[in-house]
Amino acid sequence: MSIDTHKRDFSSNARLPGICALAAAIGMLGMVAAYALLNLIHLFTNLFFYGAFSFADRSPADNTLGPWVVLVPAAGGLIVGLIARFGSEKIRGHGIPEAIEAILFGKSRMSPKVAILKPLSSGIVIGSGGPFGAEGPIIMTGGALGSLLAQCFKVTAAERKTLLVAGAAAGMTAVFGTPVAAVLLAVELLLFEWRPRSFLPVALACAVAGFMRAAWLGTGPLFPLETAPPAAISLLSCAILGLASGALACGLSVALYKTEDIFGKLPLHWMWWPALGGLAVGIGGFIEPRVLGVGYDVIGDLLHQQLALKVAVAILVAKAIIWVIALGSGTSGGVLAPLLMLGAGLGIVLGHVLPGNEPALWPLVAMSATLGATLGAPLTAIVFAFGLTHDSNALLPLLTATLVAHGFATVVMRRSIMTEKIARRGYHIYREYGVDPLERHYVDEVMTRTVETIDAALPVHEALATFFGTSQTHRAYPVIRGDALVGVVDRSSLLLLAERAQAEPRGLSLGDALAHRAPPVALPNETCRLVATRLAVHGLERLPVVSDRDSMRLMGIVSRSDLVKPAQTHFEEEHKKERFRRFAPRRAAKPRNEA
Repeated sequence: MSIDTHKRDFSSNARLPGICALAAAIGMLGMVAAYALLNLIHLFTNLFFYGAFSFADRSPADNTLGPWVVLVPAAGGLIVGLIARFGSEKIRGHGIPEAIEAILFGKSRMSPKVAILKPLSSGIVIGSGGPFGAEGPIIMTGGALGSLLAQCFKVTAAERKTLLVAGAAAGMTAVFGTPVAAVLLAVELLLFEWRPRSFLPVALACAVAGFMRAAWLGTGPLFPLETAPPAAISLLSCAILGLASGALACGLSVALYKTEDIFGKLPLHWMWWPALGGLAVGIGGFIEPRVLGVGYDVIGDLLHQQLALKVAVAILVAKAIIWVIALGSGTSGGVLAPLLMLGAGLGIVLGHVLPGNEPALWPLVAMSATLGATLGAPLTAIVFAFGLTHDSNALLPLLTATLVAHGFATVVMRRSIMTEKIARRGYHIYREYGVDPLERHYVDEVMTRTVETIDAALPVHEALATFFGTSQTHRAYPVIRGDALVGVVDRSSLLLLAERAQAEPRGLSLGDALAHRAPPVALPNETCRLVATRLAVHGLERLPVVSDRDSMRLMGIVSRSDLVKPAQTHFEEEHKKERFRRFAPRRAAKPRNEA
């Protein structure tokens, strides 16, 4: 049996090693950017809450400002509003939607301003008590660095997208030490494809950032945890918790954009909105100081059951309110850390009534489920929760609850918190993707092999009268010399050649008229997708198929109607309902009548 050697599992790409080398450099830059951002947060926390120029890691919850703490987040919001107004408006928001928009609608081009102002503004907001995490800003900052480096080289928009995402994923790896989850985040949210040409450079950047993080910040999980193996009854608890987490995720998304609409109706320039949001953060922080800042220490306390139920409820309510208001005001900050805290708080609240005899498991499970449902990235959330805790016993409950929550959110919500903002700007993002039917089939499977041709020795006028008269059967014909393709002519191109032929005293043959024109062709081992793109680029309806570009031996012709054939097969697979077996019991055979 012959094997078609041109048919591959993945497309080949000779530029992949060079892109991987750039991605490795971007992984280093992502780690440096993450390290700088974390230190900026520490610096501004000390400046705002303790009046000290220090990079020590201190929680804003331990401040002694009393009622004056209300003004601190408002001051931070005011500064960031001014930076956005006179610096770059693109620093507003939590970063991931902005990265998606740059990828899909901006050819992955980002400005140097974003790379500088995004970490600065996020450091000010979070350092002044903003209830955000560092991951959204570092995704935006790392993406900007990747895009800027890519703009220094001659690369395609697709390659620039890969390098932008490599920087974003490397930044997330550097902050949390979860390289596999960062790669999955890239696949589920940013790349919009599953190809080695993009997956491998992103994974390499995450690996480089992960090794550098181990050297700079040490190894080990951010929130080490070990729970007992789940009991069978935990399946029911996971389903209940998944539904509750999905409902929380949907509620947060709706509340966020309702709040954004309210800010949009205020008779104030958007520059002042972050200050108003910061005022709400300050009030919440005065009531419950643990909701200020990133709150990694609070997440750890929730996961290890070190907070009373009443405190957990207060944190859940206060954090949700101030996070929605602050983010709706258009300030700068991430969503992952707040969602982790809110999910863990939900797990604490419900863990007291869920069966399963493992209270420590439910904050972790709800944390993952809430994150996965909110982002629309369940695999990222599952692996992320494992990477943060290294709790292998929790994998099965994480899988169950997170997928239930994701299913709930996809049924109830039209868009996620990641894509709603982009949709409000007039862009639609369809996040489901699969193998394109045109990628699965090759030209030699769909082309027409019997082709009517014109001899290149035929004069132009004779060809026009013979093939394009009243008996014309095709809109265009390949012109051949022997079995080699010379070109393709239709009525309009032949009329132009006829005008040129009038100047020739002995007439002009088709071969001579087309001698210096290299016709666009298709090869039998090219995918239908590639040929469809070529037809669109040249504005053609059909292409001759040749064995190779050297001999130009004509093998057939492929038209737009031929390229519809794979789509027809795909349609039948998706919509044609068939039954091959019946489960109804057979009827007993009737006994024959005796003679």
